[in-house]
Amino acid sequence: MTNSYLIIMILIMIAVTQALRFIPFLIFGGNRETPKYVEYLGKVLPYAIMGMLVVFCLKGVSITGPTHGIPELISVAVVAALQVWKRNTLISILCGTVCYMILIQFVF
Repeated sequence: MTNSYLIIMILIMIAVTQALRFIPFLIFGGNRETPKYVEYLGKVLPYAIMGMLVVFCLKGVSITGPTHGIPELISVAVVAALQVWKRNTLISILCGTVCYMILIQFVF
């Protein structure tokens, strides 16, 4: 790959990223009312994405394996408890990840 090829690719990525950032403001900007389906998607998609992430993260857990899924279960419980207590997604996910890594590296 030549330097000019890399520069062109970076410029294309910049242009696409900026276009994706500006298009919603061009479509829904000004005094236009946001369509009801966009408001609906804004309310339900975060929960749907979190559900998909939980399924994705736990799809490979084997209860017949050597750890029987115990580290995963404890980590999910930590995330859920912190989310109910603190209502801070970043703290919940970070602490759950740290808990899982400690359990895998040092306990199981």
